Amino acid sequence: MIRTRFAPSPTGLLHIGGARTALFNALYARHHGGEYLLRIEDTDRARSTPEATQVILEGLDWLGLSPDQPPVFQSTRAARHAEVALQMLASGHAYRCYCTAEELRQMREQAIAEGRPPRYDGRWRDRDPAEAPAGIAPAIRLRAPREGETVVEDLVQGRVRVANAELDDMIILRSDGSPTYLHAVVVDDHDMGISHVIRGDDHLTNTFRQVQVYQAMGWEVPAFAHIPLIHGADGAKLSKRHGAVSVLEFREQGFLPEALCNYLLRLGWGHGDAEVIGREEAIALFDIDAVGRAASRMDYAKLTHLNGIYLRAADDARLTGEVMTRLAARAAADPTLRADETAQARIAALMPGLKERARTLVELTDASAFLARDDAPAADDKARAALNAEARAMLVRLAPVLDATDFSAAALDAALRGFAEAEGLKLGQVAQPLRAALTGRLTSPGIDATLAALGRAAALARIDAATQG
Repeated sequence: MIRTRFAPSPTGLLHIGGARTALFNALYARHHGGEYLLRIEDTDRARSTPEATQVILEGLDWLGLSPDQPPVFQSTRAARHAEVALQMLASGHAYRCYCTAEELRQMREQAIAEGRPPRYDGRWRDRDPAEAPAGIAPAIRLRAPREGETVVEDLVQGRVRVANAELDDMIILRSDGSPTYLHAVVVDDHDMGISHVIRGDDHLTNTFRQVQVYQAMGWEVPAFAHIPLIHGADGAKLSKRHGAVSVLEFREQGFLPEALCNYLLRLGWGHGDAEVIGREEAIALFDIDAVGRAASRMDYAKLTHLNGIYLRAADDARLTGEVMTRLAARAAADPTLRADETAQARIAALMPGLKERARTLVELTDASAFLARDDAPAADDKARAALNAEARAMLVRLAPVLDATDFSAAALDAALRGFAEAEGLKLGQVAQPLRAALTGRLTSPGIDATLAALGRAAALARIDAATQG
């Protein structure tokens, strides 16, 4: 069975690169009818936190990338990691190293001084353990092959190789009995039955050492696929200066999870000129052979454009709920906002028009805020300019016409057109001052729908307030 895994370390936020790795793992597994698993690599006890773990789980859940089984926590498997290290020791594929920290430091300094890579020199590789100094707890090191090459047939990078002479005997079990990361990952991937290791190409150099552990244990080596990293638009490593980098930041900035996943899918993988690819279609189409080798560049403008496409296609009730959640958070700091049933009914009624102009949930909430107030919000500069004396006088004449109208959008549209004709005005000359009075802006959904959403009492009250200016 095809089985993939996403294996983040809970030492910080779930970053956008990690989210793409999780997405590719999930899509590959589901495309092939396999399983997608999650392993929390929390062996760095000093830096791993429950809060960071929760952020990872929350981010994956928001993206629709929760695993097919409960997550595995690497820290709970230390005994198994040690067991395998001792098996390698017994089979002669590992040995005890009694070097002190001072000896290792001197070894590194001498290598650097001589222009050599600072690698372990193997001094305990064939030495009799009877010569071990008293009081020194040994580490266990892999007895790595010194001749030939270690070759990886990478599904993205192609054939990659390294001369074994360039690799030293890495520690697999520290002197305190704790496993090293490179060893623990191999044991966990084997025990979890991982068939395909899909991860960032920053792990590629680790792979040669990990393959040697598989070979030492006589285990089947999984297929590897190292995907290029995501850079900023300037080609530099993605960082805060480029914009949001953590998944939950994108959520706070009003991006829809399906839009973000669609965008990440297109970073390094392509299917013709297709831009909008939903989850089910992505599962049907995705395979590793279409992943490129070049680093991808994050384009926030493209993501925002794509998000607008998804926003316009989203369910109105869902968007209303999202806006209400955001308005409730704003209302805590702004007592003029009311995130109540009245506001919700107004927003739900006007959502088909509101979402046409928004690109993010933040913009959608901004555009909806006038519906969550008792009075019209303060007019912006353009709206104030539209509410000149002539326009206010026109609104005074319009108010009784509206009051005598059935407050359905169709009836209001007919009334406004009739009023404009009677006044010798174009419809826009009536609609724009009216829009300014109702919303404080010169942009909103159709004026008839806006009036209907506000309702008779609120609309007339706002018109009256505007004409008093």
